[in-house]
Amino acid sequence: MHFTPLGDRAIHIEIGSSIDEDSHRRVRAVCARLDERPVAGMIEYVPAFASVVVHYDPARVGVVADVEPPYARMVAALRATLAGVRDGVLPPSALVEIPVCYGGELGPDLEDVARRHALSPDDVVRLHAGGDYLVYMVGFMPGFAYLGGLPEQLVTPRRSEPRMRVPTGTVGIGGSQTGVYPMESPGGWNLIGRTPRRMFLPTREPPTLLRRGDRVRFRPIGLDEFETWNPGT
Repeated sequence: MHFTPLGDRAIHIEIGSSIDEDSHRRVRAVCARLDERPVAGMIEYVPAFASVVVHYDPARVGVVADVEPPYARMVAALRATLAGVRDGVLPPSALVEIPVCYGGELGPDLEDVARRHALSPDDVVRLHAGGDYLVYMVGFMPGFAYLGGLPEQLVTPRRSEPRMRVPTGTVGIGGSQTGVYPMESPGGWNLIGRTPRRMFLPTREPPTLLRRGDRVRFRPIGLDEFETWNPGT
């Protein structure tokens, strides 16, 4: 692990150098250890693809009379806490099924994605729904999960001109990842469908449908099922 300051109240812990399942497992292991053994002064941690940022309060780190600056004391405490951490045993994760109505007005870029890869729209749906996806991280906005595992045949660059409005629940492809917009927002991914499931619901506990480490499978549905889905789920 490589520790570097991120301002005077945060530390960046580099755990890997690439987006892959090995780095992801190490990130989860570090987070699990910090949950089990919180370091004095730590406010919160923010995991990413291959790193974790620890935010801390300098006034609460270690012994106040210590001549070492808060950053050095915090790094020493983190090194001690994370020593020997292994990714062999991780917190349990869930397998989440997400129904998707592909194409048409709900997936306006489906045919463009198909043409780019010399596929039919049905081929794109089959490949996308046949994938086994891993939630690498949640970010960008509440409930937006970055999913790895997109079939190589569907890897598609982001749009050159982002849309100003992407509806809630829209499923998109951006590069080698896929994801679901949890609320209306601007976005530059290729939109191939929409799900009636709520990815983020403030009244739900937890409010986000997907969490780091979960597995996701997409299930194609028709417009009738989409329109009659219970909006509270």
